[in-house]
Order: sequence, then C-alpha cells, then structure tokens
Amino acid sequence: MSSPSGIDPRGPRFVAGITTAVLALVLISGSGWLLAAQALVFAIGAFVGLRYSPYSALYRLLVAPRLGPPTEREPVAPVRFAQGVGFAFAVVGAIGYLSGLTVLGIVATAFALAAAFLNAAFAFCLGCEMYVLLIRLTNRLRQSTSTEQGATA
Repeated sequence: MSSPSGIDPRGPRFVAGITTAVLALVLISGSGWLLAAQALVFAIGAFVGLRYSPYSALYRLLVAPRLGPPTEREPVAPVRFAQGVGFAFAVVGAIGYLSGLTVLGIVATAFALAAAFLNAAFAFCLGCEMYVLLIRLTNRLRQSTSTEQGATA
C-alpha cells in the first residue's frame, strides 16, 4: 500500500470500510473489548506505520493484486494522523464502555464510525482534512510570529 512517493488511496478507503463494520459492530454489541482491539489497529497505523496495520496488510495481500496500479498517490502523513485521531476516539470509547460509562463509549464510537464511514463511502477522510487545516494554522502562526518579531527588531 505504501511507497516512497505516497500510498495507494484505495487502501485507506478499504481500511475505512473494515473499520466502519467493526465500529458498527461495537455499537450493536456494546463491546469495549472489541473497541480496544480496534484502538490497537489504529495505534499500529498511526504510530508504527500504515504498512504494518492488519487491515492494510489485507488490502495489500488480497485486494491490491486484483486491481490495476493506482493512477495517483496520496501523502502518508495525513492518513497516519487520521489513524491517530481514530485511536484517540477508540481509546476514549473503550474506557467508556469498560468503566460503565456507556454513553461515553457510544458517543466516542459514533464519532469514529461517522469519520470511517465518510472515508469508506465518499472517499472523504475527515482526519486527513483536519491534518491539512492544522498544518495551515501552524504555518500561519509561524508567519505571524516571525512577522511580529521582525516588526519589534
């Protein structure tokens, strides 16, 4: 799924499809342990690398060989960031379910599910868009800080 020039954008969409199914199952079953397992999957993608994520491995081994080569690539960093956001929601949700704060588990899981579904169904990666906005904001803050420092010097 990944290469030095980016990743096949169909991979994250496939991953989002599996994630959508898992998160829907969490909402149906109320299983904090299943959500904890999903949090682990998110953690691997975010902190170890997309290549090592179990769902990415399924895409690489079972789906990608049946498709033609991708016509475009997308950067890795926004997708890893999105996995990190999913990880945060899954951890909060798992804590909610496992500690008896079921409403917290449901809400956190529902937010993660909504984001995964947007990516799976419409190729809209909410976490990736958040990443881009944060980069823009950071760059603007740096520019305004350096402009202010230049004006006071």
